[in-house]
Formats: sequence, structure tokens, C-alpha cells
Amino acid sequence: MGKVLVIHGPNLNLLGTREPEIYGYETLADINDMLQKQAAAHGISTDFFQSNHEGDIVDTLQQAQTKGYGFIILNAAAFTHYSIAIRDAIAAIKVPVIEVHLSNVHTREEFRHKSVIAPVVMGQILGFGVDSYFGAMAVAIRKMKQKLN
Repeated sequence: MGKVLVIHGPNLNLLGTREPEIYGYETLADINDMLQKQAAAHGISTDFFQSNHEGDIVDTLQQAQTKGYGFIILNAAAFTHYSIAIRDAIAAIKVPVIEVHLSNVHTREEFRHKSVIAPVVMGQILGFGVDSYFGAMAVAIRKMKQKLN
């Protein structure tokens, strides 16, 4: 039925061991596996990408459109708060993007309260731990199904 690309930003490769009281005990592999199963149950394929490098994320966003993705789920992590390059890449493509965060960034340090990518994404889901990703995938599945009808 379609393809969803999940992009994980910097330091998310350390999930499971990085500040588990904030980010939880699931590893990135655990999250990817659960998302793949959630999508597959609806006939949707998933691809996953993680990078600690801003330019790699920009390149991946730009390539998403030509690779036929119907949706992108993006946890830009720290890049959320200052990467105009990622913001501009999202604005330049036609693939809808949902911004995801494991923690509620609005209850944390003040520098985390602003998202420079928020104005160019479809919406944000944050503060629910791994369930933030599941919520984003549910939205992607629903929107992709609506396109088919």
C-alpha cells in the first residue's frame, strides 16, 4: 500500500542506555522492530535511517520523495531546535512529515522548547516515550489509507 521512512537523529543510536529515566529502556532496534510490525499489519513497508550528522539527514529527506515514500516520521533530536537546513529540506519536499519526540520537550530545559521544524511539519507527537512513535505511525497509516480511497 505504501512506504514510510522513519528518520532518527543524533544520539538516538544510544537509546536503551542513554538517560533511560528520560528516554526509556527500549533500544533503537526495539523501536524500529515494533514500528515495522505495526506498519506491516496494515500492508505498509518501512525503512529506517539514523544519523548523528545533519547533512546525512538532509540528504535522506531530499531523497525520500524520489524513492516513493508516502510519509516520513522524524525524530530530529537536538537538530529540532536549531537546524534550519533540516527545516528547509522538509519545506522543499512534498512528502508529509510528522515530528516525534520521546520526551515532552516543553517540560525540559528552555532551549528545547522551540522547534524550528514545527512550522513545516504536519504535526508533532511528543512526551509519550515509544508511544510517540506508535502514534505517528498510526497517523501515517490512516493518512495513507485515506489517499487510496
